[in-house]
Amino acid sequence: MRRAVWLLAIVLALPACAEEVEWRSLEVTASAYSPSPAQTHPDHPRLTAWGDTLEPGMKAIAVSRDLIELGLDHGTEVKIEGLSGTYVVRDKMHRRWRRKIDIYMEDAEAAREWGLRAVTIRWPVPVEAAAGDDASELR
Repeated sequence: MRRAVWLLAIVLALPACAEEVEWRSLEVTASAYSPSPAQTHPDHPRLTAWGDTLEPGMKAIAVSRDLIELGLDHGTEVKIEGLSGTYVVRDKMHRRWRRKIDIYMEDAEAAREWGLRAVTIRWPVPVEAAAGDDASELR
């Protein structure tokens, strides 16, 4: 009986633990990169700026640093218009880029074929953080 009461208490408490999020969207320029020394670090082509190691099959992106300020921080899950699945922010780009993502692709030819595209991305931001942000930055 005690076990059932504890289980019921846990189940009832779960919704209170769930964090409310607001989904943001933004049009960005998307390019693609592969783990070649010419496009990354010469000695460690799979090592990201945040220290992650990229592996074949990972759905990872790099983001321009202005997007980090909008909530696209390390580990953020991102949906990219036109691509299936969810990508994770694992890398950050050089400071010169603005409103840009770089999609990790294992195949260098596929990355070249992707080229540059305008895409809409969507990502969750905790409601408390979203309330303090200036939403005009997204326009």
